[in-house]
Amino acid sequence: MGRQKGDAARSKARPSSSSLAASLLPAGATAVGFGGYVGSSRLLDTSSSIPPTTSSEDASALINDIDGELAQQLKRLSRKDPTTKLKALTTLLTLLKDKSAKDVLPAIPQWAFEYKKLLMDYNREVRRATHDTMATLVSTVGRDLAPHLKSLMGPWWFSQFDPVYEVSQAAKRSLEAAFPAQEKRLDALMLCTDEVFMYLGDNLKLTPQSMSDKAVALDELQEMHQQVISSSLLALATLLDILTSEKHGSENTNPEQKKALKARTAAISHAEKLLSVHKCFLVFFNSHSSAIRSAAYSLVGSCVKNISHALIEANIKTLAPVILGAFQEKDPTCHSSMWEALLLFSRKFPESWTTLNVHKVLVNPLWNFLRNGCFGSQQVSYPTLVLFLNCVPTKAITVDKFFLEFYRNFWAGKVHSQSSNADMSAFFKSYRECFLWTLQSAQRYYDGVEAIDKFRRTIVDEVLLKLMWHDYLLVPSSEDKLKKTDKYQVDNAQEFGKCIIEILSGLFPLEPNLLSVFCHTFEENCLEAFQQSENVENHENLDKIIRFLQLVDLNAVRKGDSWPVSYLVGPMMSKLFQMIQTSDSSDIVKFMVVAVSMFGPSKIVEEITLEQNESACLPEKNRDLSLNQFLQLFKDVFVPWCFKTDSSSTLTRLDFLFALLDAECFSDQCESLILHATGNKDSNFTYVLALVMEKLREQSTRMKLQLNLSHHELLDSTAVSVTRSLPPFGSSDARFICAALGGVTEDDQTYFVSENASISIFEEIFLKLRSFIGSSDFTWVKGAIELLNSEEEITITGCESSTHTVEIASFAMEVLNGSFFRLKTLALLPQVLAALFVIDWEHSSLEVLCEGLDDVAHAKLTDRFNFCKSVHSFRGKINKLLKTFNLDCRRKLSSILVQTIRCVVFNEDTLDIETVASLGCVYFMDVMDNLCEGQVEEQTILDELLNTGDSWPLWVTPDAQRSATLKNERNASGDHRVAAFVDKIISKVGIARVMTSHCHHRAWLATEMLCTWKWPGGSVLTSFLPLLIQYTTGQDSASSVNLLDTIVNILIDGALVEGVNSEMSCLSINPVPPESIEQVFLRALVAILGRLFEDNIWGRNKALEIFNLLVDRLFVGEAVNSNCLKTLPVVMSVLIGPLFGDEVNDASKRNDIHDVIEGWLQRTLSFPPLNTWLSGHDMEDWYHLVVSCYPLKRMKQFKPQRHITNVERDLLLELLRKQRLASTSATVNKLPVVQTLLSKLTVVAVGYCWNDFNLDDWEFILYKSRYWIESAVVLLEEVAEAVNDTITHEPTSDIPKKLQVTLSGLDFNSSALKLGKHALITFSMFCALIAQETVETETENEIENDQHPLRSEKWDPIKDKILQGVLRLFFSTGAAEAIAGSYSPIAGSVVASSRLGESDFWELVSSSAVESSSHARERAMKSFDLWGLSKGSVSSLYAILFSSKPVALMQYAAYVILSSEPVADSSFFAQETTSLLNESEIDDKDPISSSLDSKIQLREEISVFLEKSPFEIIELDLVAPVRVHVFVTWSLISHLLASPSSPTKEKLIQHIKDSCNPMILDCIFQHIPLELCAASVKKKLSQLPPGISEFAQSATQAITNNSVLFAVESLWPIGPDRMTSFTGAIYGLMLKILPAYVREWFNDIRDHTSSSAIESFTRTWCSPPLIADELSQIKKADLSDENFSVSVSKSANEVVATYTKDESNMDLVVRLPASYPLRPVDVECTRSLGISEVKQRKWLLSMMSFVRNQNGALAEAIRIWKNNFDKEFEGVEECPICYSVIHTSNHSLPRRACRTCKHKFHSACLYKWFLTSNKSNCPLCQSLF
Repeated sequence: MGRQKGDAARSKARPSSSSLAASLLPAGATAVGFGGYVGSSRLLDTSSSIPPTTSSEDASALINDIDGELAQQLKRLSRKDPTTKLKALTTLLTLLKDKSAKDVLPAIPQWAFEYKKLLMDYNREVRRATHDTMATLVSTVGRDLAPHLKSLMGPWWFSQFDPVYEVSQAAKRSLEAAFPAQEKRLDALMLCTDEVFMYLGDNLKLTPQSMSDKAVALDELQEMHQQVISSSLLALATLLDILTSEKHGSENTNPEQKKALKARTAAISHAEKLLSVHKCFLVFFNSHSSAIRSAAYSLVGSCVKNISHALIEANIKTLAPVILGAFQEKDPTCHSSMWEALLLFSRKFPESWTTLNVHKVLVNPLWNFLRNGCFGSQQVSYPTLVLFLNCVPTKAITVDKFFLEFYRNFWAGKVHSQSSNADMSAFFKSYRECFLWTLQSAQRYYDGVEAIDKFRRTIVDEVLLKLMWHDYLLVPSSEDKLKKTDKYQVDNAQEFGKCIIEILSGLFPLEPNLLSVFCHTFEENCLEAFQQSENVENHENLDKIIRFLQLVDLNAVRKGDSWPVSYLVGPMMSKLFQMIQTSDSSDIVKFMVVAVSMFGPSKIVEEITLEQNESACLPEKNRDLSLNQFLQLFKDVFVPWCFKTDSSSTLTRLDFLFALLDAECFSDQCESLILHATGNKDSNFTYVLALVMEKLREQSTRMKLQLNLSHHELLDSTAVSVTRSLPPFGSSDARFICAALGGVTEDDQTYFVSENASISIFEEIFLKLRSFIGSSDFTWVKGAIELLNSEEEITITGCESSTHTVEIASFAMEVLNGSFFRLKTLALLPQVLAALFVIDWEHSSLEVLCEGLDDVAHAKLTDRFNFCKSVHSFRGKINKLLKTFNLDCRRKLSSILVQTIRCVVFNEDTLDIETVASLGCVYFMDVMDNLCEGQVEEQTILDELLNTGDSWPLWVTPDAQRSATLKNERNASGDHRVAAFVDKIISKVGIARVMTSHCHHRAWLATEMLCTWKWPGGSVLTSFLPLLIQYTTGQDSASSVNLLDTIVNILIDGALVEGVNSEMSCLSINPVPPESIEQVFLRALVAILGRLFEDNIWGRNKALEIFNLLVDRLFVGEAVNSNCLKTLPVVMSVLIGPLFGDEVNDASKRNDIHDVIEGWLQRTLSFPPLNTWLSGHDMEDWYHLVVSCYPLKRMKQFKPQRHITNVERDLLLELLRKQRLASTSATVNKLPVVQTLLSKLTVVAVGYCWNDFNLDDWEFILYKSRYWIESAVVLLEEVAEAVNDTITHEPTSDIPKKLQVTLSGLDFNSSALKLGKHALITFSMFCALIAQETVETETENEIENDQHPLRSEKWDPIKDKILQGVLRLFFSTGAAEAIAGSYSPIAGSVVASSRLGESDFWELVSSSAVESSSHARERAMKSFDLWGLSKGSVSSLYAILFSSKPVALMQYAAYVILSSEPVADSSFFAQETTSLLNESEIDDKDPISSSLDSKIQLREEISVFLEKSPFEIIELDLVAPVRVHVFVTWSLISHLLASPSSPTKEKLIQHIKDSCNPMILDCIFQHIPLELCAASVKKKLSQLPPGISEFAQSATQAITNNSVLFAVESLWPIGPDRMTSFTGAIYGLMLKILPAYVREWFNDIRDHTSSSAIESFTRTWCSPPLIADELSQIKKADLSDENFSVSVSKSANEVVATYTKDESNMDLVVRLPASYPLRPVDVECTRSLGISEVKQRKWLLSMMSFVRNQNGALAEAIRIWKNNFDKEFEGVEECPICYSVIHTSNHSLPRRACRTCKHKFHSACLYKWFLTSNKSNCPLCQSLF
């Protein structure tokens, strides 16, 4: 029966005996039995069931007949372990479901035996599972349960009262499973009455010790016993309630009635026996368990109710002290059953009160019980008190004393209920009920009217007045004080007052004189408070009295009670009015206001004037005032009295006056009030007027009366006059105007001024706002003045200062804020709203402007900004109303606002263009969102907004959509303004809404935007064109084609009219980038055509249509259209791709386009050679046109983009050879145009005709290419020299600006770079062809190819010379940046930025530099370093690598050159490694000096990043330049260390260990989500989360390739994904080349989660390839000789090293862990022969030291270990410090000898020893070293 420790004795869901019995009795039941159920069948009585005390032998015998599986589980139920029991019950339940009734029946006796024990188990889950099993069992066996019912019914009934709700519910379900019908359950209970009583009686005899035969903890036994006793007592009580019901006692011959009667008789008999045996259950009342005591009360109550005849006098005397003394019970869980027993006992045995000392046993405990708030049972006990009073025998108490003490102690217990509203409500309700019951029951205690009246007055005086009313006046007066005191005090104060009022309402019908006693005291308190109102205490009392009056109104007056006015308030009114006329007390007026609100104005006026009526001896029937009398008194007495100017209580008097407003004469009263208020012109008259009108409006709304006072001319003139006044304004002027106008809400339609006056007022308001707008500093705001129509120019005098302007505008806004809905009804609405919009928009302009102002300038604008902000807030409130205005109003308003926006866009010069565009867009969206309804209104506003003006549109007029009408005068800035503005609008509303105008497209607008090209904040390529393309693709085909065709036709016409200037003739060999074209129409045309063809929106047919259009316009008759000829090459660069897109691989196709191009070639051939340049013959344009027909596409190399016919190829080759033959003359035409055309012709000829070139052609091509590249070299070297001179010779001030001047002065855009670019393309194709030819000829006959013009041996010398020139280009630009960067990063950025405009050129340079040979690099570096600049070639490479303005391919090229020969070794160190001291030289120095001297010194360019603190890097962004540079440096170092031939590898590793913090690896792992690493261990690479997959793939690839070059190549431009791959590659390579270094970092990680994730990742993706590589290297290494052998086991990841010398040998096994190298290598000696244990251990530790400390391959560590022992056997002494011959780090021998002891040490060991010991003594002999 146990529960978990700490559970309550009885759960909240556990019912008491009486409540459970009641719940089991159906409503309206008439039959007898359990709950009134009628049984329709009888369960057979049998004695065959197993007795409850079956012996173990009998049980065993029975079990032998039981099914084996069932028997096994039944045996397990006897175990002590609750887990075993639960498992057995679960299994048993499953078996019972599967077994038949025949199989189950033999097990029922044994089950009954176990069932009784299980019900008393300590574990609640065991008990619940027992009932679930029982339910299954009875469902299986059905009616066959009958023979065993009597043995089961007792425990079954007992279990219904289990203290755990879940268990008791399970028990009820099991009983219902056996007996679904209620009648059946009742029959079963009556059948087993004797057995149930016997079982429960036995339970009551149990002790904790007798409950279990197993070793159970004492506390568990005690708790089990308490639960068994409490449940048994409740079961008995409920059983008695059911079986002894009076319904069972009727005499009837019905068998069912006889059976019920028999059960009742048996129940009474058993109950009497139990009463006798257990001595009235007294022992249970003394129990420490509240559950037992509560159950005992329930049982005794049941006995008193059902078998009171069995309680003899002795029993009554025994029970009386217990039951009547029950108020000593302090546990609230017992109080419900305690009260039930106490009330039943007192009613049945009232004489029991006389058998004991009532005062001692009952009264004193009762007073204590009440003072302590019933010990927490307020909800139960308070409602019972009135019943208890009714049970108190009259003779047992002294009446007066008893009741006074009762109420005093009852009241004292109030403090315990203040924390709960429910408790406090129960307290006051009970107190009221008891109080009224006492007064109503006075005749029970007294005889005679006088005695009764005296008793009642005593109770009222002592309790109601001196106790309750006295305490009520002590309650804090204000809600703030109440809340500070206690959060429940507000509700409690209301309940308190309600209690008093309900008592008063009860006194009135009982005895009015009793009510008068309270009312007299109330009046005295009021008068005292009024007379001494200056006293704080009396003032608070007045507040409490008013609060009490409000509660009287709520709880009495509104319920129809008449006593409040007749007895409480009415008699005071006349006295109070007389007092107020002399004392001018606002408190009295407040009181009277409350009284009027309670009883109405007529009644109060009547009470006030009652004394006058009585003195006039008016008849009773005339005492009620007539309406005219009331109105006359109101006008003649109250209104003048309230408007006294010398009164300090005017406001309060006005409240009283408003309270007197009556619905029947409301209009007349209002007329009187307005008349008096307007006629009073003192300094505060506007405040009074405002207050009067506000109150009148409020009262009219409250009383639902129409009020029309708009005919007061005096009020109209007063309102207009106040509106036209100037600063300073009165504090209530605006309030008065608002009150007069009305319209503070949409429902407020009460207007006090006429419509004409309202218009005059709002006109004045508009003028004030317009005056404020005119004082703005913004050009557009001032321009808005002209748009705000006014009949005359206004000037408001007296507002010259900005302060007065803001004050006037603030006054106007205050009026608008309080009367906006009145304005809504007038025609001035659009103008006023427009002014508000303008001021609101100025607020956003000021916000932008103030961001860049200093404090002084900002302070000057503060007042104006704050006012604009207030207007912004006001507009936010009315925005949702704007669309509700009529269409005409919205059109007028939107028209003004659109013109204002145009003013902003076109005229504002205070702010920059982008800001103006953004603001204009915000304003436009404001108009669209708040004023437009539907697409028609929206497009109307757009049409008006985009209407033509003086400065816009610039290129195309809207009425000529299919032609390009150019304007003579253009304002580019204005165009940029509008374009930026339109772009902002498109980004907000979408291009579809802007491009579509009603039924047609705005093609002119699209053309205008395309021609404008760039504007602040956007451009055609980045913003407009992508949206335009997206828009057209989303439209229907016809609409899209129409729009695009119109745009393209306009642009073509414009391009042909505008033409192309001479500078544009120098076109790029690649497709022309639109941004390089200056002509606006042509640039826009190229841009849109390029996008249309690139996105496959247009195809070949469109391209052919445009091509034919331009070809048709090329000739005008016989003359050439010069503009078309100049335009055509540019357009052809776009058209050539789609024109020949389908013919690239099909040589058989030929069309008219080929014929046209062949004609152009023949026309060009007709010109003389370029060397004999003739101007004026369009030669340049025809050459450009021909070249544009032969585009090249760049993938890895340049390739022809289209197929050409043989005729074209022949003509093109002929054209080239014509130039070659002409160049043999003595004079060479060096005109830039000639050289440019020749270079372009050379490029296309190599691309399309290289297969037909002979040796002379190639010599010409290479000669010209070298010449052009050298020209570029000369230019770039001039740049480098100029920068060098600027930095070294110029003054240091303002260097960046001087550099900009220097660079701008050099001819960067000259033909040299363009020629160099073309030459580099030609050279690149040449090199690719040589490489291709070399591969093809390797398998062919050497003799046949000896004469091939592309045989590589012929061209290697000139190729190297050209590459040297390319490298010098590369070094020159890098040196310029390095020199400038040595001054400042800004200066370096200036030089780097100069490369961005020629990124194509530098990418070509970089590509060639990467492919250059080591010979070419070496010669180029030497020649460059001999030049003598302040920075050499290596510095130039670092400057490019770490450039602040990277060009992707340049960084990669610099990295490749720096990491490869011949640059690699010299690129890292500040001095040559050969200059470092060798070992013999070190021996001549002291150890510290030698160690310092032997340290390498890295170049500053990489040391600054390599030695940078990781703590700084961790805080940086993942793609921050500094972070990138640090990782690039580490990748360079790793690349060098990965080289097996590096002579400085060991010293570099030592430098890293000494100077570089390994926490750089923490920075690496910032680039992947570590938390996902562990979860991704078992996934495939393709299944890894983003980030981890790239990191893992790069790490694995770096380990396999022994390089990070693949990751460096794809690093630029920098991005998060690229950085992830790059850092992964670095981590993989560091694991391979610096395993000990990485292991040291890993061992220092303190975060277990991070270390586990890193280890899991490494073990899965890095360790397998790394281990395979290590084992492969060991296997390939030549380590074996006659003394040493190595064997490798790849399956076990082991290496066995066997060292044999003479007769000694030793096997050492090196095992690589699964997470190598994060976990150290394990070394074990498996076999040794002839080697001492000391030496064996020494060798083992030595091997372990080498393999664990080796930063490199394990093969190298094993080799060094072998050499170490070779030296030892050769007799070389080991170092006494490290016990090794070869040093584990630098691999040196011990050569530094002590002069005293002659022992030799490693210099590094001595250095470390001296530093750590802080002395220079020999470690062995301690002599000075």
